[in-house]
Amino acid sequence: MTFGAGALAAWLGLVPDRPAPPAPQGAPMPPVIAAPAAEVRVVDGDTLRLGDVTVRMLGLDAPERGQPCQRADGTTFDCGEAAARQMASLVQRRGVRCDVAGRDRYGRALGICHAEGIDLAEAMVSSGWAIALDDGRRGQARYGVAEAQARSQRHGLWAGRFETPNSWRREN
Repeated sequence: MTFGAGALAAWLGLVPDRPAPPAPQGAPMPPVIAAPAAEVRVVDGDTLRLGDVTVRMLGLDAPERGQPCQRADGTTFDCGEAAARQMASLVQRRGVRCDVAGRDRYGRALGICHAEGIDLAEAMVSSGWAIALDDGRRGQARYGVAEAQARSQRHGLWAGRFETPNSWRREN
């Protein structure tokens, strides 16, 4: 069986996010957002669409689609796309549940998300396709140990050279 590129991307959950309507500022965010596998879409390495709600995961930052990174051999690749593929492999055919902690400045839900018991942020950081962020608790990164292990084992981004996603966004 052969798939066209669009069908394969849809099957993997790599469907580009359609802009969500702005969330009403006064509307409360539910404490939990969940969706069955058929309603989960990967926006990028740190953002999912669960049904009609966009969720930005807490505790990590992944490269943006179109962000160039360098492999150990010096070749350049789109590490944002690689991070999105890693996220797609984690959520593939799994329902997702996110415990919501509020909204970001764009109106997206902010949360800790799991797919059948897998902490998606921790898995992304452990695989080296996202970096751990300080979560405000005494300067500690929730996934700092996972990042240290990924760095030492040269997984994902750590196998080559990259600019932090935040720095790259500021410059582009």
